[in-house]
Amino acid sequence: MKLKRTLAVLMAAAMTLSLAACGSSQNAEKDETNDAEKTYNIGICQVMEHPALDAATEGFQDACTELFGEGNVTFDKQNAQGEQSTCSTIANNFVTANVDLILANATLPLQVTSQATSDIPIIGTSITDYATALGIDDWTGATGINVSGTSDLAPIDEQEDMLIELIPDAKKVGILYCSAEPNSKYQAELFEAALDEDNVEWKEFTVADSNEIVSVVTSAVQECDVIYIPTDNTIANTTEAVYNVCAPAKIPVIAGEQGICSGCGIATLSISYYDIGYKAGEMAYEVLVNGADITTMEIEYAPQVTKMYNKKFCDELGITIPDDYEMIEEE
Repeated sequence: MKLKRTLAVLMAAAMTLSLAACGSSQNAEKDETNDAEKTYNIGICQVMEHPALDAATEGFQDACTELFGEGNVTFDKQNAQGEQSTCSTIANNFVTANVDLILANATLPLQVTSQATSDIPIIGTSITDYATALGIDDWTGATGINVSGTSDLAPIDEQEDMLIELIPDAKKVGILYCSAEPNSKYQAELFEAALDEDNVEWKEFTVADSNEIVSVVTSAVQECDVIYIPTDNTIANTTEAVYNVCAPAKIPVIAGEQGICSGCGIATLSISYYDIGYKAGEMAYEVLVNGADITTMEIEYAPQVTKMYNKKFCDELGITIPDDYEMIEEE
């Protein structure tokens, strides 16, 4: 009897362990299923509509859709129309909604969203210099806070080399940008330092907003042989006004990015905004899925730059472009 009772106890224990193991296995499978089916909510704050910024947002969304999987990520895409108050409202709404991550497309959204939250991870794109935008003095390559992302800064020294190559007889260069955009000032200072090394005279011409474009550019073309415009959201949105002043005066413009060049420039050292947006999407995936520490993620830059020219404007000014430049296709 004792033997039978012992065997019964052992069999009952074995069945209990088997059921527990089965339940544990089922729970693990359930957890894995939940992880796979998790939907990530990403808020996108873009400062304004512009082909370059639009391309960066598109690249970001494409990367996220591919990496997270179709249906596993949703986007709340908002446009601030260049208004700081609108940008603040968008940022606060994202925080209230407790989105999983914010894409800040351009400097103003980066500044506003970083002030709105220190917890939600923020990935920036189309931002020239994060240290300048965020007021970081001891720059190490990473922000040290809940912010990382990609930069749209093309090599400034190569842009200056381009100006010297295409306009070798230039005696004075006008540097045109919006004084309200700190990243534009940062680029201008780098460009001015490069001109100083080549002993080329320069003068800054700044606008506070788009209403001053015509009067400021009119002054610039009266004093200068060529104008350089860095990556600048205000100027990018008013290139037609710049062209309408520069073209009759026969003053060429070297642009910091392709969108500005298409509207009023002769040449640019171009990056792909789609590519930096796509890279930003990859960084978002690393943070949300792979647990990367955003505070130590270094800012990423465009993988390559391309010399490009605007055939229409070069023909109008009689400027011959070297063979290693690519023509910007007309839209």
